[in-house]
Amino acid sequence: MQKYIVTNIRRPEQETVARFKEHDTSTVYEAQGKIGLLSAQLKPISANSKICGPAVTVICPAGDNLMIHAAIEVCKPGDVLVITTLGESISGMIGELIVLALMKKGVQGVVIDAGVRDVARLRGMGFPVWSKAVYPEGTTKSRGGWVNAPAICGGVQVMPGDLIVADDDGVVVVAQEDISTTLESAVQRVRKEKQTKEKIGRGEISLDFYGLRSVLQQENIVYFDEIPLSEGSSRGL
Repeated sequence: MQKYIVTNIRRPEQETVARFKEHDTSTVYEAQGKIGLLSAQLKPISANSKICGPAVTVICPAGDNLMIHAAIEVCKPGDVLVITTLGESISGMIGELIVLALMKKGVQGVVIDAGVRDVARLRGMGFPVWSKAVYPEGTTKSRGGWVNAPAICGGVQVMPGDLIVADDDGVVVVAQEDISTTLESAVQRVRKEKQTKEKIGRGEISLDFYGLRSVLQQENIVYFDEIPLSEGSSRGL
């Protein structure tokens, strides 16, 4: 299979990216029909991190970071580097030096379905990273792969130029063709949540404003004033 590097990709408009930055991953995930969440294994190395930008994808052989070095050249300010491997890997694929180079290019952050190292220094540099592992094992730089090819990261397909939103809750990807409709749905969802907060502020409860009492009835849920005797006796009381 031909390995390659694509140097130019189509990216979302900066204004659109800026509007997405107003929303968290949960909102974006829900807004696009509960799809696009990358694996829960991908966790931020620092709390209170958030990024939103177009994906530059990298596919590396497990334990080799040659293509990450190649990807640095094609990154543009505001990009998010999305890295995955052929075969499972928890090796420290990126560390302080690669991050310094990425920051020089204006890259917002990294999402990597493998390991990272030099974490204390990365935290001190304020560079956001979501990774599967923290592990100091080194890598080779001798095997080719792909830059800006369709990639599977965290179990989800990411295309070059897709929008990545990541925060403390996780990582979600929005396909370029779905960006407009997802953004509109996210705005509507935030508006609806504001109305829900107002209801809570008035003392209303979710069983009523979500219409959940009928669901309890369908599930044959029975109310008791006290714990039934049969339940209390289950511990030998």
